Amino acid sequence: MPKGYIIAHVTVTNPDAYKEYVVRDTPILKNLGGSFVIRGGQSQVVEGESHDRHVVIEFPSYAQALAAYNDPEYQEVAEIRRRNAQSTIIVVEGA
Repeated sequence: MPKGYIIAHVTVTNPDAYKEYVVRDTPILKNLGGSFVIRGGQSQVVEGESHDRHVVIEFPSYAQALAAYNDPEYQEVAEIRRRNAQSTIIVVEGA
């Protein structure tokens, strides 16, 4: 069964408030089976346009990745991100 991924491209607009999101989302997503593959770090846009920060979270399946994103506890914390960053979030099935 292919793995599932949550891919996030984020530009933080309020770094101090965004820290709360990072602290609170990590245990939720890990408890839902997620493993952070990429979380920030150095990057360079070589074609097109992008946000400043990139995150990839791996899950055992696409269904689990989608369920994690839609989890009510995660969605409550995601409101912190929405208030303090611009983001594009994609749930995708792996190869």
